[in-house]
Amino acid sequence: MIFFDNVTKSYPGGHRGLSDIDLHIEPAEMVFLTGHSGAGKSTLLKLIGLLERSTRGQVRVGGRNLTRLKKRQIPFHRREVGMIFQDHRLLHDRTVFDNVAMPLVVAGVGHSETSRRVRAALDKVSLLGKEKAYPVTLSGGEQQRVGIARAVVSKPPVVLADEPTGNLDPDLSREIMGLFDQFNQVGVTLLIATHDLDLISTLNKRVLTLDKGRLAQDRPAIAC
Repeated sequence: MIFFDNVTKSYPGGHRGLSDIDLHIEPAEMVFLTGHSGAGKSTLLKLIGLLERSTRGQVRVGGRNLTRLKKRQIPFHRREVGMIFQDHRLLHDRTVFDNVAMPLVVAGVGHSETSRRVRAALDKVSLLGKEKAYPVTLSGGEQQRVGIARAVVSKPPVVLADEPTGNLDPDLSREIMGLFDQFNQVGVTLLIATHDLDLISTLNKRVLTLDKGRLAQDRPAIAC
């Protein structure tokens, strides 16, 4: 599903965000990405979502070579990759419904189908009664759930999450991880960047550790 072949990402001034990354994530795999602040976690996710391009090497997602993808093809690729951010990135002048519907509106999905999908996504994150609310009236955990609903409303095969529980208390963090596990059980591939080692130690999932832009450890899930 996701392949990195000798991938390096360099920035102006010579700083390397990633160096010589080789990586393969299988379809329907749920993987955690850890490492110190500045280790390259966000950079790796951005390369998968094509928010940035690699300097060297190849990144492939679902058989698509992102290195060769033309600019006009990027919007289609991004519809195949749901992205969740720590700061939610919600539109505060739009309702919950409108925030979740945004990817479908951009893709040109019809009104009735959009309404059906948005309500289904909100139901999955237990926010079905909040569609007319505005983000400012929601708790931090509820805002994160809106971000998750927006990421999955298009039913993408891949979902990326960048520190999705960074601002949440332990109980809410466990609830969010439970949602991710539910998505994974229906075949979604998930890559989750997090500092929360205590939380992921309770989950039997593969863990990738970055150190100064390099893949320092690839710890597999323990077979049951």
